[in-house]
Amino acid sequence: MTNGQTNCLLFGHESESSLKKNDGVLVKRRAVSPLLARSPLPEKELPVSPPMICSVSSISAPIGWLLLDGLAVRFSATSKLTFVIKLMDLKSSHSSPVLTDPAPLSKSRLGLPSNMAPYSPAASPYSSSGLYLTIPRIINGKLEDVRVNSWLDAMIASSPPRKKLNKDMISVTQLDDHDAAYQTWMMSYPSALNSFHLITSLAKCKTIALFLDYDGTLSPIVDNPDHAFMSSSMRAAVNEAANYFPTAIISGRSRNKVHEFVRLSDLYYAGSHGMDIMGPVRVSKSVDKYCIQTTDSQGKEVHLFQPASEFLPMINEVYESLIEITNDIIGVKVENNKFCVSVHYRNVDKKMWDEVGVRVFGLLKCFSRLHVTHGRKVLEVRPVIDWNKGKAVEFLLESLGLSQRDDVLPIYVGDDRTDEDAFKVLRESNCGFGILVSNVPKETNALYSLRDPSEVQEFLKSLVRWKKSTELQTEAIATK
Repeated sequence: MTNGQTNCLLFGHESESSLKKNDGVLVKRRAVSPLLARSPLPEKELPVSPPMICSVSSISAPIGWLLLDGLAVRFSATSKLTFVIKLMDLKSSHSSPVLTDPAPLSKSRLGLPSNMAPYSPAASPYSSSGLYLTIPRIINGKLEDVRVNSWLDAMIASSPPRKKLNKDMISVTQLDDHDAAYQTWMMSYPSALNSFHLITSLAKCKTIALFLDYDGTLSPIVDNPDHAFMSSSMRAAVNEAANYFPTAIISGRSRNKVHEFVRLSDLYYAGSHGMDIMGPVRVSKSVDKYCIQTTDSQGKEVHLFQPASEFLPMINEVYESLIEITNDIIGVKVENNKFCVSVHYRNVDKKMWDEVGVRVFGLLKCFSRLHVTHGRKVLEVRPVIDWNKGKAVEFLLESLGLSQRDDVLPIYVGDDRTDEDAFKVLRESNCGFGILVSNVPKETNALYSLRDPSEVQEFLKSLVRWKKSTELQTEAIATK
């Protein structure tokens, strides 16, 4: 807040970003997917004396949410297109994070005019002070704004519930609210299945390059990470997709481990969040100091790229220490992923999460060249280097000879916070896009969404059917 003004963010409709001042209120509208919007949302004067209920008439928009400083606002339509806005004070004592609009995808290499490009708010996970993390999530059927000011809160906030709602245990109102919040979120991040015609129009006369996360994307999230097996139908879908498109799997797991899960040879694999890549022999000499030319299991020449190789002794030392200091906490699993260590607390009693964090962060005080990132019920100990999944995507595109080309459409599908680096790279380069796999609303740099691995499988199968169809059409034209 500045000069007594309240920052206000309105989701749910296409509009050019605009500002409206009224009685000390700064109202800010952000554009979302114009593909779903039908008419711009007119500027409205909003009073500022919460909590309150007020009516706003003549708004041609579906159910949506309005986020204010410390407030979550839900509006819903009546039969007369009158909207009721209810302000719910979240009783936050913290200052509101600064939310800024991303650069629009105007004149995008995606091949669409600026007024037709899919658009969604860029993730703004941290406040200007760097102290608070803002994550929308469902709690008791309500979309809430979670402010995080400690690593324990971050552990909780980075692990939103993903289990399906039990309709026998909760009320119809809660189900409606959950669905309304998710449907509103999907206005910003539309389903890749429902938007498939748009995606294929972008891919026309282009080479699609597929990048896929593993856990939560190709396999379900399970209690035991060693049992995150890919289904035979998913394996078949990935295999067929790899027959038509250059395909890589980029995972936080070790490269060998994810290869054991997938068991497909016609793919490229990147483990340890992109710090261990086996890919085609590179023409570029830009990062040769990290590349080793070798052969894969089929005897094919490949390049092994490991930019964090010097950290291996340190990672192994931390791995052994973490096993020792957490072995008395029931449910903890420490996993060595070669260039990073994962501390899973999915099966730990929530009352003990604090203790897990104390021990992990306490140990890391002795290792200044390592840092901790948060995943879904996992703490990741990683080297402090300028490398992530986004860098891995750029590396693989260059290795495949697909970088800096207008006839290439990279698509990255993932479900975790570590995938945001890849989403961001594609978003900022305007050469491709990310697809977030999530059944709960969350901030993301992706442009599209899918609910779960079953929808990922259907999306891959749809891509293959489309590719086969276009090839048949091309052949038919050629024979005329």
